[in-house]
Amino acid sequence: MDANAIIKGEIVDDKKSLRREIRQLKKACPYGEKLRKSVSVWEKVEQLPAFQQADIVLAYWSMDDEIYTHDFVKRWAGSKTLLLPCVKGDELELRYFDGEERLQPGEGYAIPEPVGELFADWGKIDLILVPGVAFDKSGNRLGRGKGYYDKVLKQTGAYKLGVCFDFQLVERVPVEPHDVKMDRVVASGE
Repeated sequence: MDANAIIKGEIVDDKKSLRREIRQLKKACPYGEKLRKSVSVWEKVEQLPAFQQADIVLAYWSMDDEIYTHDFVKRWAGSKTLLLPCVKGDELELRYFDGEERLQPGEGYAIPEPVGELFADWGKIDLILVPGVAFDKSGNRLGRGKGYYDKVLKQTGAYKLGVCFDFQLVERVPVEPHDVKMDRVVASGE
């Protein structure tokens, strides 16, 4: 086995280990505490020039273990164009958010996804709110391992804003060449 293969194997193992560690921390954090921490993240995000100046924002509809986005998405849907991702096989499609009542369970993780119009001009996205398993202060991100967001992030020049709970901001995230850095990370405890 060559040195590159050994290093890649070590990075993959480090990622798996960090995912397990963060999963335990998420489980230990009560849902009400996650909601409280989420509010502090959105208060910070709303103050950022990158958010204030953005017209088209790619957000996400959160799962129970992520920064809670539902109220944030609904609040800003009237004044900004909000997009949400939809899992289609190994790729993400982007669709316009046009109301909670127009969401259906998607094929990936059963996350509610919009069924409205497809958004194809990824170059027009101003800001992407990026969930993750873990982030570090250098802007590195660890996702769930499917690479969905890395594919999207490489295809747009949008400002990439990672959002996370304070316990998801770690000293160092193991990275591979395909991993995309965030322009900034906002954590609940900053």
